[in-house]
Amino acid sequence: MSTYVVGDIQGCLDELLSLLKKVSFDKEKDQLWLAGDLVARGPKSLETLRFIKGLGNSAKVVLGNHDLHLLAVSLGRFKAKPKDKTAEILTAKDKGELLSWIREQPLLLEHEEFVLSHAGISPQWDIETARATASEIEVILQSSDWQWLIENMYGDGPDTWSEQLSGIERYRYIINAFTRMRFVDTQGRLDMEQKKPPSQVKNSHLMPWFKYSDRKPIDKTILFGHWAALEGHKSKRFIGLDTGCVWGGSLTMIRWEDKKYFTQQSLNVGD
Repeated sequence: MSTYVVGDIQGCLDELLSLLKKVSFDKEKDQLWLAGDLVARGPKSLETLRFIKGLGNSAKVVLGNHDLHLLAVSLGRFKAKPKDKTAEILTAKDKGELLSWIREQPLLLEHEEFVLSHAGISPQWDIETARATASEIEVILQSSDWQWLIENMYGDGPDTWSEQLSGIERYRYIINAFTRMRFVDTQGRLDMEQKKPPSQVKNSHLMPWFKYSDRKPIDKTILFGHWAALEGHKSKRFIGLDTGCVWGGSLTMIRWEDKKYFTQQSLNVGD
């Protein structure tokens, strides 16, 4: 059995299928772990959801910000933007089934040797806190209160974690950390505005979340997506897999057992 982990697909299904063909992926014995943002911007968001859902237990998914935004759009919280190319999901005959399946997916997945979330893990959290906070959101998403959470999740604050946070402020920090985080400042506070590559950021008080020197230690490698401007990141403890396929880059996948990388150049640039 092989374990493959792939970065943000964003509706780039053809590239995903090409990668799976390259490695002779067998859903009967292999596992495919997906770093979130299954939908938006690429040409085949609906087909991507159907394909991954159809993989059953061989697919393990964490939710990304675009996946959560699709839920918000489905509630009428926002209008679907043409560039997101998700409108056909909302008129599909299996819309309800697909959206329910999305709500069943976690924010954090754990392997014996690594953890996976869309944007990463807050440097203010140890693994126990990450597990607990992810579970808080997952329980709500799978309950009758999920609409309230999705309708109120938007906002850039609070930027600092505290166990005393409660209600929507607590939930907003958790969602932002797992699905939107890129930079933190010298105090470990989330900065939700800056999206450039680190080399282009002139603010000396900002750094990638995984570079924060006082981060709580986690003894597993953290795999994440979300940050296409990084153009991938490889280190012993942190692996970034979003290489901007939807923007004309490539789709990147790692086979965990031998740490071999596989890439597929974008076949259809989103606009």
